[in-house]
Amino acid sequence: MLLLTLDLLGIFVFAVSGGLLAVRKRLDIVGVVVLAMVTGLGGGLIRDVLIGALPPPALEDWRYLVTPILAGLVTFLWHPAVGRLEGVINVFDAAGLGMFAVAGALKAHEYGLGPVPAAMLGMLTGIGGGAIRDLLAGQVPVVLRDGEFYAIPALIGSAVAVTGVHLGLPLPVVAVPAAAMTTGWRLIALRRGWTAPLPRDVPPPT
Repeated sequence: MLLLTLDLLGIFVFAVSGGLLAVRKRLDIVGVVVLAMVTGLGGGLIRDVLIGALPPPALEDWRYLVTPILAGLVTFLWHPAVGRLEGVINVFDAAGLGMFAVAGALKAHEYGLGPVPAAMLGMLTGIGGGAIRDLLAGQVPVVLRDGEFYAIPALIGSAVAVTGVHLGLPLPVVAVPAAAMTTGWRLIALRRGWTAPLPRDVPPPT
């Protein structure tokens, strides 16, 4: 139940961010809902296919489909109010990153993967939907540009979670602190302007 809750909360938050980008790209209601669904479900679908969890729960459990659709419709109908809450959305996005990364890593571990590949899949779960969203919207994925400090917190949080479970610690004792650490690290990076290392002496793109 804990993993399901983390999954659904993360899906809703990420779907809102996808819906907002679609609105700003002036897409119609179908485009808004599609981008919301891709953002919310993309990372989890990639993870489930890679670990052999087929068919993916997102295609079997109605809650996984309804959650991003609802988020997309809410964003489409009330996007001015949602847009004004962008600072809050950033907080929720960071929380979604923590929830998704940890839930993805723990699910991969449940399917027999070792700590390292499980942590990698946790990171992919956290960043995958946003990367697909950006590609569909015609822009370089946020996680790959401007040194955005996004994938590193997801990877570290995932590694902490699977290491704890691998050592025999109870799931809630591992999952909640790992997700909180990922979320907190992302928020601190946003507040202080931290970025991932960039290559030196390379001129900015024109």
